[in-house]
Amino acid sequence: MTTIDFSPLFRSMIGFDRLSNALETAYRTEPGGYPPYNVEVHGENDYRVTMAVAGFAPGDLEIEVTDNVLRVSGARTEQDQEKETKYLYRGIANRGFERKFQLADYVRVVDARLENGLLHVELRREIPEAMKPRKIEIRGDDAKLIEGQQQKAAA
Repeated sequence: MTTIDFSPLFRSMIGFDRLSNALETAYRTEPGGYPPYNVEVHGENDYRVTMAVAGFAPGDLEIEVTDNVLRVSGARTEQDQEKETKYLYRGIANRGFERKFQLADYVRVVDARLENGLLHVELRREIPEAMKPRKIEIRGDDAKLIEGQQQKAAA
């Protein structure tokens, strides 16, 4: 397996230590697979992951978020799987699955619902007020800062 050297990027990027890990994970992940899914963008800060999980009940599915990784898994119980049934053709997948999605900072799950065989997981990016851009005032030599207010110095 080839590895990519990201050290030139880190010369001008500060605080992106996890970037190389995320890119390495994305490089190793194979596209496609089961179950099929969509990732949708709704507005500036709202996202939706939609997965086709036909045949799974809400109790068969599990959604968990740990360390900015969204994990969606599904497993059918033994009693759901009819062992005595004989199939001439079996085209409907009946296997368990696990899908992982890397979430950006400040993205949280706000809702999950199962509707017509589709699992919808709603996500929202909520940037804390302290992290939002703010304008910093530049004072000159003749200005003093007293209790958060700028005043002109007496000449």
